[in-house]
Amino acid sequence: MSDRSPRNRAPQRRSDPVRRVAYQVVRQVTAEGGYANLALNKALRDARLGGRDAAFCTELVHGTLRWQGTYDAFLARCVTRPLADLDPELLDVLRLGAHQLLNMRVDSYAAVDEMVTLTRSELGQKRTGLVNAVLRKISQRSLDQWITTTAPRPDEDLLGYLAIAEAHPRWVIEAFARAVPADGLEELLVADNEPPRVTLVARPGLSDVDELVDAGAVPARWSPYGAVLDGGGDPGRIAAVATGRAGVQDEGSQLVAIALASAKVDGDDANWLDLCAGPGGKSALLAALVPDGQLTAVEPLKHRAELVRQNLRAIPGKHKVLVGDGTKPTWPEGSFDRVLADVPCSGLGALRRRPEARWRRTPEDVEELRPLQEALLDSAITSVRPGGVVAYVTCSPHPDETRAVVDAVLGRRDDAVLEDARPLFPGVPDLGDGPDVQLWPHLHGTDAMYLALIRRS
Repeated sequence: MSDRSPRNRAPQRRSDPVRRVAYQVVRQVTAEGGYANLALNKALRDARLGGRDAAFCTELVHGTLRWQGTYDAFLARCVTRPLADLDPELLDVLRLGAHQLLNMRVDSYAAVDEMVTLTRSELGQKRTGLVNAVLRKISQRSLDQWITTTAPRPDEDLLGYLAIAEAHPRWVIEAFARAVPADGLEELLVADNEPPRVTLVARPGLSDVDELVDAGAVPARWSPYGAVLDGGGDPGRIAAVATGRAGVQDEGSQLVAIALASAKVDGDDANWLDLCAGPGGKSALLAALVPDGQLTAVEPLKHRAELVRQNLRAIPGKHKVLVGDGTKPTWPEGSFDRVLADVPCSGLGALRRRPEARWRRTPEDVEELRPLQEALLDSAITSVRPGGVVAYVTCSPHPDETRAVVDAVLGRRDDAVLEDARPLFPGVPDLGDGPDVQLWPHLHGTDAMYLALIRRS
């Protein structure tokens, strides 16, 4: 019998299950438009990965997606045809391999060998030769060496250099450069590439920071209700979180909600409105802060409205969740004492926790969102009573989504004024020249939340 007989052929090694899960998650994100955090959490549960395996898989997924554009620039120098001509699933394998070789402590031989095995298992034998050849080329240089040979010289094209060196699309860097002082731009991009810590919020009257500290967290720097799981871990294991008395919420998100609740309002102060409520983190904090009153939360999408209801489930009071369009109020003008307009935006302020967003968003997205943002702010001002306050909030530092929207809306109205919001952030440094507030990952350790405080006159 021939030595090439299937009976005598050595069995092929199975691909590493952790890398296989990472590959499947990356494919969900790049091919199906999935969200990395949701797809990864489900995949880890389904595969029953925990401990070091879960940590390795998480870094492999998030890091590959975060550095995708930079790796593509390197890979383009290692293949003989345009990357656009490669099968998308093959390109994702190469990106996963590049991340292990350049940004993880994985032995070069092991990284290449494991990705070849994964390719054979997922894509077939004929793809393995290309994967082996390309990843061996990638392994011949360090990350810094690849940046030096691929990016423009920083003294000739700083933004082009940063686009490669810090893995951000150039248009995003150009937008950030309009909003942050020049000496802080690179620090901001570096901070965007650092995985965020898990931040918790103790909902007032239901829990407190001490309870979260007893569960293993440490107090947050700025929010009186915030705490941080410094070593990571599953927040769902904490009793206060599991019962809705506390939640997971970025400290910047907490601070803008607290600022709205802290602004001075004369007279009635019992009816508050969250105009764009989903998924409900800010709604829950505001509902816990409203003094003997009611929060009305509005969300146009039914499934997100249900998330708001879940976030409000533990908060006492007769709070309401409405499924509706915030630009078309069903309530009389001037019905509320305080209004939060946390408008849909590009999400460029949360690139730390949404690694895929930087490559998914386009300048056209910002332009297309602008009319909706203006309409929602206009509706918020109309919904608040004279003497009441509106907080216009975005999770984006892009100037066209922040002050430009505020100026455009206030320029058309004579019944609203912009107030200095900085005193509503006690103890928080580096708030800029005002009157609005922009938080930053590199300065405050938060998402890049923006707030403008507007009073109806």
